Formats: sequence, structure tokens, C-alpha cells
Amino acid sequence: MKNVTRWMGVAALLLGGIAMAEQKPNIVIILADDLGYGDVQCLNPDRCKISTTHMDRVAAAGMTFTDAHTTSSVCTPTRYSIITGRYNWRTWKQEHVLDGYDLPLIPTDRITVPSFLKANGYNTAMIGKWHLGLGIATTDGKPAKPAGGLKAKVRKGPFTTAELSNIDWKGTIEGGPVDLGFDSWFGITASLDFPPYVWIRDRNWVGEGTHAKAFRRPGPASEDFEAVDVLDKLAAESVKFITEYKGGKPFFAYIPLPSPHTPIVPSEKWKGKSGIGSYGDFVMQTDDFVGQVVKALEDRGISDNTILIVTSDNGCSKAANFKNLEGHGHFASAHMRGSKADLWDGGHRVPFLVKWPKVIKAGSMSDELVCQVDLLATCAELVGKELPAGAGEDSESILPVFSGGKTDFSRKGLIHHSVSGHFAYRQGNWKLLLARGSGGWTAPNEKRAKGEGAPIAQLYDLEKDPGETTNLYESHPEVAERLLKQLELDVARGRSTDGAAAKNDIDNIVLWKSGE
Repeated sequence: MKNVTRWMGVAALLLGGIAMAEQKPNIVIILADDLGYGDVQCLNPDRCKISTTHMDRVAAAGMTFTDAHTTSSVCTPTRYSIITGRYNWRTWKQEHVLDGYDLPLIPTDRITVPSFLKANGYNTAMIGKWHLGLGIATTDGKPAKPAGGLKAKVRKGPFTTAELSNIDWKGTIEGGPVDLGFDSWFGITASLDFPPYVWIRDRNWVGEGTHAKAFRRPGPASEDFEAVDVLDKLAAESVKFITEYKGGKPFFAYIPLPSPHTPIVPSEKWKGKSGIGSYGDFVMQTDDFVGQVVKALEDRGISDNTILIVTSDNGCSKAANFKNLEGHGHFASAHMRGSKADLWDGGHRVPFLVKWPKVIKAGSMSDELVCQVDLLATCAELVGKELPAGAGEDSESILPVFSGGKTDFSRKGLIHHSVSGHFAYRQGNWKLLLARGSGGWTAPNEKRAKGEGAPIAQLYDLEKDPGETTNLYESHPEVAERLLKQLELDVARGRSTDGAAAKNDIDNIVLWKSGE
């Protein structure tokens, strides 16, 4: 009854006693790809050299969360947690990401954010990058894959489709967004450097992969598909959805972008705009996307009662060319150590800006320790419904924070996860890393750190040492032991929140990837 009881108080506070059912807000989530905390001007005013006018305006009109995290420091696992309210490592996927041909990671019987909202009176739409696996129909009944020759060389086309892959381009796609609660989907399978490079609408391919193209990884593509056009096309689709929406229901629009992830391909309009290279240009184009969505909401007259969240799926990637950026005085991870793929905060502390004019005070700030996994529980409190058993095992509502309140979390802390599956645990100002090095792509890696005699784990007091430079693991063993025990409990129980114990998808989750 905890959620229902608290919802009654929140409803009265936020809506002045008006029935919540009559006032349900629209919800729009823009999820950038590889956008660092320090890439947003208002979050990193002294060391951000990229103009992010529109994101700054969202922050000024709403709430800025300064301690918000993804569940993983890479793409697929983060997206799993956003959609399900559950830690990604509870699945069989213990490290790395899926590719564009992989099977679905989320079973269709699991409650998701869109399926829950749909069951509670929302129209649900997705526009953008999925990267959680799809059931792709094939011509031979075997798993979808590219033709072997593509790996050696990208050839000129057109070709017969069989020359490029075994995908049945007229077949039905299963296990994707529209089978997990979205009423509609327009987008792409994965990142812009993962083929196939063909648009999808709902359960069908829009065109056929008759050409071989490579935006890093070669694969089948439709003739007119070019990476540089994708962001503009998604922007147009997003604006069209908002502008032409005629449903009598509130809507939930999930808009995961492919930018500023590789390939870093700003359109002609944005080339050279930042003055610090193509990555800065692509961030500016991403920021403009946010501006187009904001304008569409305002022009439609629905901005006041729309919750707009702007965030990122992990920290900035080294593909952005940190040496060049820092040469211009730009630090993509702001004051933090590490970047995409790492256990250090630069890998998973991300921009998290929320605008809801009807409720959130303009220019407000929150230093609450929150996570994107909290979306499902927040939606449940928003509509005044309990989450069913077996849903949102790691999700807590942050709705009270929007009106200036505090969280009342039952979970004891947050669990972080790196590209290689290394774990970390955050509780208050303390952070324990079960890794000798970054656990990701930043030096030192585990092998090098071990060779340098680094302790088996790391412990930091983030209040005194936000840059994670002074390892206290050996000097504060009692703190390390306390955090480790809580981490072990959260893993073993199958959930980190109050409720009946749940079951992980696999029996053996290895916490110490580098050995104990």
C-alpha cells in the first residue's frame, strides 16, 4: 500500500485535489546516445565549450538532477533498465551490448513502462533507436546475419537481397517495441554503426537492404539510407507526432536518439558550428533536436502539463576525441573520472533534466541519488497504481522530488555496471568498485592495474573526492565490507527494493570479475 498512500498525498499536493485521472500529464523522454555530463553547458559552465542553448533552457524552466545515473556505462543494458525498471545484469546479458541482428532481450510477458502506461490510459509511441534485440524474420529460418563477404569489403550495389543477408525484408518483426507496449514505432534496430541500415515502422521494414554500406560496420542498407540524415528524419517524425496527435488520451513518447554516438556525422547545417570539431557540432545538432521538441509542445499548447525528460544512456565515448576536445578547454566528463564503459562516474553519471511547468519550479535543483531505472515506479505513482508482482524490481518513484520533496527509497543504494560486467555499489557518499582499474576502456585496465600492484577493489568518498582519485579500500575496510554485503544481498534477492524476493534470469552472477 506504500505507493497508493504516498500517491494520495502527492496528488493532493501537485494537483490541488483535482482528480488525477483528469490531469494525467503527457510524458516525453529524449535519450541522447553517449552524451557526457560535461557536454551540457548548464552542468559544466566552466569547462563546457559547446553551446547547448535548448538543454540549458529545459534546465532553467525545470529541475536539474546533479547525481543521476544509468544502470550501465554502455547502451543496451541501460535501455533495458529504462524500459523494465530492473537492473540489466539480472538477465543473461552480463557484459557488452547487443548488435543489430540479435534476438530480443526483453520477454514480451514482462511489464514495461509503455505496457504499464498503455494499460493505464496512455497512448504510447517510440521514435528512434531500439538496440534491445528483435525477432527478425529470415528467408532460411536461421538467425538473421549479414552475408560473410560484407566483412571483407563494402561493394557497390544494388544486389539481390540474398547476397547481403538472409533477412526477409517483407517479413514481420517480432519481440520489438510494439510487442512490449508501444502503440507505434518508427526507427532503427540499433546504433548507426550497427547494421542493418533500414528504417522500421511498427513491425515492418520500410524498404529493403539491397545495398552494402558501412558506417563503421558493413551491412545491408536501403538505397536511400544515410547516417547523416537520420537525426533530422527522427526530429521531423517526433515533431509530426506531437503536432498531429489527436488521441483523447495523454501520450508517452520515448525518443532515443542515435547521437552524438558514432558515426559522428553532423549535417551540413551544423558542420563547424561548435568551433571545436565534429563531435561538438553533433552535440549542437542533438541540442537543436531538443529545441524542436520543446517548440512543438509549446506550439500545441500542451507544454505546461507535459513531463519532458532529457538524459543520456551513458557517459561520453572516447570516439569523441578527448585530446582534441580538451585542447579546446572542453571536458566531456566535467569534474569526474572516466567516460563511457567505465565504473568511474564519468561512465554513468549523466545529464538528467526534467521540465513540467505545472508542477516543477523553474530553476530548481536536486542532488538526490537517482537512476533511470526509476522511471517505471515514477509512472506507477503518477497514475496512482501499484506495480504488479514481478515488475520494476529495482525501481523507485522520484515523483515527490519534482515538487521539492525528498525520496523515501526502500533500496539502500545504487548498483553500477561496466561494459565488461564489473560491479560497483553506491550508498550515500561512499562508492565501492569491485575492480582494480576502470572496469572499462579508460586506463588502467584490470591487467595493467594488477601489474601496478593496485588493490583488488576501490573505495571512494565522493563528497570529499568526486574525482575518485584517492582509493580508501585498504584504510576503510569496514565501509567496504558493509557496502559489499548490501550489494550481495541486492543481487541474491532478485530485487533491491522492498517486496517479495524475486528471481534473476540466471543463477550465477559473478560479482568479482577480476577475482577476489
